Amino acid sequence: MMLLFKKPIEERTGGSVPVYLNVYDLTAINGYAYWFGLGVFHSGVQVHGVEYAFGAHERSTTGIFEGVPKQCDGFRFRKTVLVGKTDMKPTEVRALMDELAQSYKGNAYNLITKNCNHFCNDACVKLTGNSIPNWVNRLARIVTFNSTRIRHHNRIEDKVVTMETKKELTTESTKTPSSDSTSSPSSAVRRGRTRTRRAPPPCSPLPSHSLSSSS
Repeated sequence: MMLLFKKPIEERTGGSVPVYLNVYDLTAINGYAYWFGLGVFHSGVQVHGVEYAFGAHERSTTGIFEGVPKQCDGFRFRKTVLVGKTDMKPTEVRALMDELAQSYKGNAYNLITKNCNHFCNDACVKLTGNSIPNWVNRLARIVTFNSTRIRHHNRIEDKVVTMETKKELTTESTKTPSSDSTSSPSSAVRRGRTRTRRAPPPCSPLPSHSLSSSS
């Protein structure tokens, strides 16, 4: 009897062209912070032999630029990470960069909310369906998280202060005398005397017998 063996299912890679994330150090302190999962990094997406990155400038045009992989000026190259693979052709990749350029303009750059690592993550997700490693942009997430907590704490404090102020105003209003009791003490005394004062009784006529006795 002849046994038939099924061919093993090939793992889906999502494409044939590798997509790399090239990571650079922004500061020399990364040599120590990197081993603790921290650090300040610049990154670029490498596909079809071209590295795409995002930077800041003062104009409202795109901040995305092309360069030679692993040789971004002003930064010290650290490592390359294989993010995944894509089937996009070079022309399709450039069209994707033109699409991302609408959101990633030079004057929209923000170190915490829209930096080079945010761009690389968006590009890698569209190219491969995979995100960049968390440690690459961890510092920005930590700062964002702490800023959110501080704003939330401040809103709670403002709400408590407002409630206490309203409570104090309500208490003061209950202590304020009414308009009937705002008159001066002297007027209150005068009104009291008017109420208690009585007219003197009329003089009673003398008895008639006293007139007869005096004559």
